[in-house]
Amino acid sequence: MSAEFGGRTGLRGKLTQWLRRSGPETADDGGREALLLAAAEAGLPLAPAAHPAPGYRCSCDRVGCPTPARHPVSFAWQTQSTTDRAQIERWARHQPQANFITATGMTHDVLDVPLEAGREALAGLLAAGIDVGPVAESDDGRMLFFTLTRGTPEDEDEWWPCELDCHPETMDEHPGLRWHCRGSYVLVPPARLPGDDDRTVHWVRGPEHALPDPLTLLEHLTDACARHTGHVPAAWPLRH
Repeated sequence: MSAEFGGRTGLRGKLTQWLRRSGPETADDGGREALLLAAAEAGLPLAPAAHPAPGYRCSCDRVGCPTPARHPVSFAWQTQSTTDRAQIERWARHQPQANFITATGMTHDVLDVPLEAGREALAGLLAAGIDVGPVAESDDGRMLFFTLTRGTPEDEDEWWPCELDCHPETMDEHPGLRWHCRGSYVLVPPARLPGDDDRTVHWVRGPEHALPDPLTLLEHLTDACARHTGHVPAAWPLRH
């Protein structure tokens, strides 16, 4: 795959067609299914999520949904999430407007930072020759760095906590760097966000890039966050 896979070039123009689609009758999905399958083939487990509805609303039936178009459809999303190609094809074709989430902490984690800090850190990492995996931008002002997971040890006593951990219900508590691990999720590209300006979540570096160890990125990301937000995260624990 090209390094531009899913970014602002290549399929980006076709994805605009999908963003403007009004219903399932359109045969060409603008590359959406191909992007979802590429993410699954890279080992990112997926599950269907809500999508935007008119008036900055969510497709779910919850009145005043606090995270419109940003949450899974099913409460069983952790067990439902899968990389199975046939299942993802069925979901994508039967739910043509749906966003998808990827469950973190199973095979991968996500380091989620403010957009400007993320762009600065990404440039620094690449200039330093550090391996960077898939990276996505969200038009609501965040950048997502996909990494290997810290792991889910069989012995729960070996699980080490981290002050940076971010779960869906604690998003507001992490204005700087958010570490999505076990029990959390993020939208996976291509995804649409509420609003009238075709805001999306899209790949900057596609899922063909190998997942790096999160600790190789963490120092650059925390330093960039401190410069851009003034928020200095608590120290993270390291494995013994």
